Amino acid sequence: MFIPILMFILGLILLVKGGDWFVDGATGISRKFHVSEILIGATVVSIGTTLPEVMVSATDALHGSGQIAYGNAIGSIICNTALVAATTIAIAPSICNKRDLFVPISFFFGSAFLYTFVAIYFQSFSRLFGILLLGIFLAYMVITSIQSIKDAEDLSDEVPQKLTKQNPLWKDLLFLVLGAILIAVGANWLVHYGTALAKAFGVPETVIALTFVALGTSLPELVTAISALIKKHSDLSLGNIIGANLFNLVLVSGLSVTICPFDLPSAKTIGGMNASLVIDIPLMLLVMMILSLPALIHGKLRRWQGISLLTLYTAFCLFQLFL
Repeated sequence: MFIPILMFILGLILLVKGGDWFVDGATGISRKFHVSEILIGATVVSIGTTLPEVMVSATDALHGSGQIAYGNAIGSIICNTALVAATTIAIAPSICNKRDLFVPISFFFGSAFLYTFVAIYFQSFSRLFGILLLGIFLAYMVITSIQSIKDAEDLSDEVPQKLTKQNPLWKDLLFLVLGAILIAVGANWLVHYGTALAKAFGVPETVIALTFVALGTSLPELVTAISALIKKHSDLSLGNIIGANLFNLVLVSGLSVTICPFDLPSAKTIGGMNASLVIDIPLMLLVMMILSLPALIHGKLRRWQGISLLTLYTAFCLFQLFL
C-alpha cells in the first residue's frame, strides 16, 4: 500500500511542476515571437497536451482496437470543455480575443459536423476518412502558422519591443518540452496508482471509470489550465482547450482510423438507438457551443457559462453511471 501512495503523490508533484514549466515555456515563446496566447495555446500547447492521447490511441489502433479512440476523443472533448474549461471560467471569467478564436472554433465545428455526418449516415469510419481528418489537421496548422507570422510582423511594426527580461529561446523550449514530459508521466502515475488505491479501498469499477480513467486523458489540459489561471494567462488556457478538442477529432481520431478503420461502437442503446448518437455527440456539440459561441460573439467568458457546463457534466456522469 505504501508504494502506490508514494507513486500517487509523486505523480501529483510531477503534474504540478510540469504544468508550471509548460505554461512558462509557452508564454515565453508567445512573447518572444509576438504571437497571441490564444494561438500559441491552440497550436503548440494543444499538441503538447494531446500527445499522450495520440500515442495511446495509435498503440490501441495498431493492436486492432481503433474503437477506443472514438470514445476517448468524444469523452475527452466533453471533459475538457464541461469540466476543465468550465472550472476555470466559473472561478475567473475573463475577456478573450474574438479574432484569434475564429480560426480554431471554425475548424472545430467544421470537423465536428463532418464527424457527426459520417457517424450517422455511414455508421463506420474508413481509412479514407482518417486521411481526410489528418489533412484537416495539416490545413489547420498551416493556416494558423501563416496567421501567427502575419500577426507577429504587424505587432513588431506597430509596437516597440518591451524592455522586459526574457529567457533565451532554448530555455523556453526546454521548459515546454520538459513540462510536457512531466505532465504526461505524472498523469500516467496519478491515474494508474489512483486506480489501484481506489480498488484497494473497494470503490466500484464503474465509479473508477468515470473518475480516474475519464479524467486521466484530460489531466494535461486540467493542469495546464490551472497553471495558466494562477499565472493570469487565461487566453492560453482557452486556446489550449479549443485546440486540444480539435486535435482529439482530427489528429487522435484521424490517426487511429487511418491505422485501423472501425464501425461505430454500438454497445449501449437508448430506445433502440445508438447511445453515442443520442447523447455523446450531441452533448459534445452543445458544450462546445456554450463555451465558444458567446466568446466568439461578445469576446467575453462569463461565470454562467462555467456553471452551466459543470451542471451538464455532472448530469452526464450520473447518466453514464446509471445507464
